[in-house]
Amino acid sequence: MSVFAAVMTGKGTAAISTIQVFGDAAVTVIKKIFKPAGSKPAEFKPGKILLGAIIDPSGQETIDQVTIGCEGPEAIAIHCHGNPLIVEMIMQLLQRNGVTLLTAEELLAKILTAQKSASTIAVEAKLTQLKAQTIQGTKIIANQIEAGLTKKAKQWLQNTDAISLEEIISDSEQILRDSQIAKLIIYGCTTVLAGPPNTGKSTLLNCLAGRQKAIVSDLKGTTRDWVSARCQIEPLSIELIDTAGLNERLELVPEGTIEKAAQKKTIEMLDRADLILLVLDNNQPENLLDSQLLKKIAEKRILTILNKSDLPTGFDAGKLPGILSNTVQISAKFGTGIENLTRKILQICGVADFDIHTTVCFTTRQEELLNQLTKTKSKHKALSLITELLNGQVQGAMPTKK
Repeated sequence: MSVFAAVMTGKGTAAISTIQVFGDAAVTVIKKIFKPAGSKPAEFKPGKILLGAIIDPSGQETIDQVTIGCEGPEAIAIHCHGNPLIVEMIMQLLQRNGVTLLTAEELLAKILTAQKSASTIAVEAKLTQLKAQTIQGTKIIANQIEAGLTKKAKQWLQNTDAISLEEIISDSEQILRDSQIAKLIIYGCTTVLAGPPNTGKSTLLNCLAGRQKAIVSDLKGTTRDWVSARCQIEPLSIELIDTAGLNERLELVPEGTIEKAAQKKTIEMLDRADLILLVLDNNQPENLLDSQLLKKIAEKRILTILNKSDLPTGFDAGKLPGILSNTVQISAKFGTGIENLTRKILQICGVADFDIHTTVCFTTRQEELLNQLTKTKSKHKALSLITELLNGQVQGAMPTKK
């Protein structure tokens, strides 16, 4: 007997919660703990909806009044009240009756894998859609099930004589490049606001987030820890991270101080950023940037923001290093130039004109196999990797953001 259960609804209090029970003995287990309303015995036929109560057989205690959905011979849905205590009591009762408790993603993976007709890419797509941050992201993923990545892999296998290894490698490289853009739409874009102290980073975060999230002050170094907020710049869901201002000479900040800890945290945030908004003061000299900082962010997507455009200009943008040449002038305080800023963000991320029908990969497994394809010297090995891409073992749907 193998039976599994997971809470399929979100955490926290809600009106209704759903517990999915799946396995060859799902009905057997539910019969032990479910008492139907009325005098007639319950018929657990696919498509039936049953009203009744979940009962703890050990003490005949009623845990909750529920609705049971019979979704199939091995799939039962318990719809109970959304109080987390009630949900937990039912889950513990299921566990005491031999049910293995899983996360929603783990259970969905088992259910989808049991559908023998579904390819691995299709299973991973349905799992990944649970994590997608935007509607456009779910559409990109959905396109990979029958078209996109699935179609491309099948074409490779069906045309083994006509297609060359070089063409497979070239296609794989293009898919990997496009996937770096697609993943920003699917999983969200981590955007770090960096720059010297008192350049207006916190004001900009509040402006983009549309609410007061960060303390704003004329004093340098107000932000000593990072603050985050989310905003939507279609088709991106953006996590904005406001960091401590970076001094022009990082090595001069004393060790063991709050300031040094804040600076180190800022460097960590820069490492994980998909996009860096480097905020500079439009009326201050351009020589306040530390060379270590520039070296740290050289390989990142960078948009240089010349803030405080409402004040007299004291800044020669022409003297900025080449990696900071993509600039935009704004006044975060007065909200001017923000529309141009958001347009530039979409352009730098490559999502402004991204076609949701583009062939992409969206899991670690897929990306690793495609990377192997770009390096293979054997067509036989390439075909083996493509077969695994289509029908290999599901390993989850975690993003692979760089």
